[in-house]
Amino acid sequence: MNAPDKAFTGTGLAAIDHWIGGRIVAGAGGRRADVFNPATGSVTGRVAMATRDEVAAAVANAQAAFPAWADTPPIRRARVLFKFLELLNARRDDLARIITAEHGKVFTDAQGEVTRGIDIVEFACGIPQLLKGDYTDQVSTGIDNWTMRQPLGVVAGVTPFNFPVMVPMWMYPVAIAAGNCFVLKPSPLDPSASLAMAQLLKEAGLPDGVFNVVQGDKDAVDALLEHPDVKAVSFVGSTPIAQKIYETGAKHGKRVQALGGAKNHMVVMPDADMDQAVDALIGSAFGSAGERCMAISLGVLVGDAADRIMPMLAERTKALKVKNGTELDAEMGPIVTRVAHERITGYIGQGESEGAKLVVDGRQFQGAMAGAGCDNGFWIGGTLFDDVQPGMKIYKEEIFGPVLGCVRVKDLAAATELINSHEFGNGVSLFTRDGNTAREFSRRVQVGMVGVNVPIPVPMAWHGFGGWKKSLFGDMHAYGEEGVRFYTKQKSIMQRWPESIGKGAEFVMPTAK
Repeated sequence: MNAPDKAFTGTGLAAIDHWIGGRIVAGAGGRRADVFNPATGSVTGRVAMATRDEVAAAVANAQAAFPAWADTPPIRRARVLFKFLELLNARRDDLARIITAEHGKVFTDAQGEVTRGIDIVEFACGIPQLLKGDYTDQVSTGIDNWTMRQPLGVVAGVTPFNFPVMVPMWMYPVAIAAGNCFVLKPSPLDPSASLAMAQLLKEAGLPDGVFNVVQGDKDAVDALLEHPDVKAVSFVGSTPIAQKIYETGAKHGKRVQALGGAKNHMVVMPDADMDQAVDALIGSAFGSAGERCMAISLGVLVGDAADRIMPMLAERTKALKVKNGTELDAEMGPIVTRVAHERITGYIGQGESEGAKLVVDGRQFQGAMAGAGCDNGFWIGGTLFDDVQPGMKIYKEEIFGPVLGCVRVKDLAAATELINSHEFGNGVSLFTRDGNTAREFSRRVQVGMVGVNVPIPVPMAWHGFGGWKKSLFGDMHAYGEEGVRFYTKQKSIMQRWPESIGKGAEFVMPTAK
């Protein structure tokens, strides 16, 4: 599998279409969007923009497949996922190449993305155990009570460009393992991976209609949010859109899990290993060109740690290997689109004008420096600011690019107050050698995911992912046991038999007897 099967548009470019009812379905609406290779700036394909009718067709196929799939024993659903897992492990590098070609992230990072997605599939293979309910014998005389978890029906996922394999895998493996049917609406910026995953699911034996893909934009999202047969929607993206999805979905009576933006801090204490802290800041700020919601975009340097670490950070930022992601020694690839590139360079200019000290200016990086054929790509180098202040735009807003701002504070209390005052609460990290410092910080910081000497504390598949404050709208985190709860509803059953029922009507609230 080098790439998903594609037809061609009249321009000779690859046509990236929908997956409905177990097959590729050509977009019929007439609207298409260009798909780029960010490293070269060239158009590689044209993706269909779904109409409401095409979304309705995907939902109808999912709805038709639901009764039989929901009645399939969980162990048999797990066997399909085990086969899918086998295929994913055999073809993970093919998926990684698709990611690099359309997103731009370096190949080794794309491999890591696929691997973390595979972790969720492994977790979902345990669905027979995860769906077990509780049973109580003799809750009252002759009465037993138990609970079970049942699937919701048709559920949908709306996923971002920055993880075209991993983030959908946060959703659909758990959802379909639990007995639901799934409609995926991936980002139109890197849509091909969605079709590759659909083909692997079919090869694994997943019945037609259980997993569907509708390509598209806001029109497709609105159609999913408003469709009465879609019972739940999962979303990952920016905070304004997450809040809108949450409010709209709730208005239409849906269960919604909407993960929003972030502004993640990493606190460096004076007792930290500075070499390790530099490695952590460089990797977490500039990996995937900073285009991930768990990227560290703010270094919070405590006391004299600032003067010791800043020269090291400047040296490493200047030495970043910014190359085409297909180069195996590349550390950072291009920005995903020209529009995103312009947004990021605008933030750098804003930081300068507001008085932050620009230590390394990534705007000086030119595409020709990335390698042959990259002159017209969407390139920027790593950017480093010192003396960033909380009132600045580059401190408050999510840049979603390779820009690391450093804030100087006097002590841990000031660092914690700074972080807790921010509107986002997705991820945070602390580098220290002191156990009590780590314990107190972990307890008191108002952030959903905390790393101690771990720069990107993305929880493993069985723990669940989600932030606090404006980083999450909804009550349940993604994947893990909370993911199982999100994609199922609990039913409580009380039972007794005629021989144990006394004579006469009862007019009072039943109690245990």
